[in-house]
Amino acid sequence: MNKLPMHNALQPLAWLEGIWRTESLGAGKFPTISPFKYCEEIIFSSIGQPMLNYTAQSWHPDKKVPMHREVGFLKIVPSTCKVSLFVAHNFGLTTIEEGEVTNQELCLSSTSVTRKEEGSKPPAVLQIKRVFKLVDEALHQTLYMATENTPEITEHLHAVYKKQESSLCG
Repeated sequence: MNKLPMHNALQPLAWLEGIWRTESLGAGKFPTISPFKYCEEIIFSSIGQPMLNYTAQSWHPDKKVPMHREVGFLKIVPSTCKVSLFVAHNFGLTTIEEGEVTNQELCLSSTSVTRKEEGSKPPAVLQIKRVFKLVDEALHQTLYMATENTPEITEHLHAVYKKQESSLCG
């Protein structure tokens, strides 16, 4: 497949494009669970439209089994710094997260969180906030969430990624 040129509207997000993988373990925590470690790969890819395709896949560092997967689209309002991330999670959650990109930092907060009720385990996620920031060629991501049991927005995940030449997941 030929690589299409990035849409001009995406220039404020151009620093995100590529394959990013944790080189050291990501850290997960939340008041209601035991802390854990994980590996993850994130792909932001351009298809020539004013959006980036988004995929994130995490796996257990020792067992090498999948832990979480999410897919979506990162859209920008042309000629602005306003962005939206539409995400479907593999456990039945969908989110719309909105925010802004400034310099090499992307801050997003959920404006919509829905989940499949039947078969979903509690507690329900009520809110998501995530920050991507490029620091010295390393991509940092911190994800915060609130649930029905922990209603105050609380840090849940933090990982640092390095840009890769090829994908492990593809």
